[in-house]
Amino acid sequence: MTQMPIRIAPSILSCDFSQLGAEVTAIDKAGADYIHIDVMDGHFVPNLTFGAPVIKSVRATTSKIFDVHLMIAPVDPLLGSFADAGADIITIHAEAGSHLHRSLQTIKALGKKAGVALNPATPVDVITHVMDLVDLILIMTVNPGFGGQNFIPLFDKIKMARALADKTGRMIDIEVDGGVTRDNAKEIIAAGANVLVAGTSVFKDGAAHYAANIHVLRGGA
Repeated sequence: MTQMPIRIAPSILSCDFSQLGAEVTAIDKAGADYIHIDVMDGHFVPNLTFGAPVIKSVRATTSKIFDVHLMIAPVDPLLGSFADAGADIITIHAEAGSHLHRSLQTIKALGKKAGVALNPATPVDVITHVMDLVDLILIMTVNPGFGGQNFIPLFDKIKMARALADKTGRMIDIEVDGGVTRDNAKEIIAAGANVLVAGTSVFKDGAAHYAANIHVLRGGA
C-alpha cells in the first residue's frame, strides 16, 4: 500500500453560509489541507447548493486546494466554469455523463486534477480503463445529496480503490466522503484512504474547535 500524507478536507456544506468567506479562512488557519466544495444540482442528487460564482467569490480567501465535488448531470457543459472559478481538483461522478473518459480528458485539458466519485453501489472496476487520467478516487460512504448521514462501512471498497491506484505507480489520492468521524477515521485510513472529507465532524461546536477536530481526524489523540 502506498503511504501518502493524510489530508483533511472539511466540507463547507456544513459551515455557516452567512459567513462563508470567514469560515473558509477559519478552516484554513485550523489546518485544513483541502477545502472540499460540494456542488449539487437538485437533479443528479436531491439537493441544491451553490455554483461556480460562489466558489469564485471565496477563492481569494485561501491558497489551499479547492477540492470541488460536482454532483451534477450532465456535467460536461459546466466543467469550464468551475475551472475558471478556481477549482484545483474537479471530481465528477462516473454516471454524470455519457462518456467518462472524455469528461476526464476535458478536466485535464483545463489544467486541473481529475477525480472520479463512486457512489456506494458503483463498482470500483468502472474506472479501470481511465486510470491514466485519474488523480483522485472518491469513495462515497453515504448516498450523495445530504450532509450528516451515517457512514456505510465500505472498507473493502476503499482497499480495492487503493490497490487499483497503486498499480499505476502514481500518487493517486483515495478520498472518503460521508459520515467520517473521530470514531471511524483510523479504520478508514488503515483501509487505504489518505484524504478524509468531513463536514459535521469539523464544523461542530464552532470555529474555536476546528483545529482540534481536524487534529483528531488526522490521527491525533
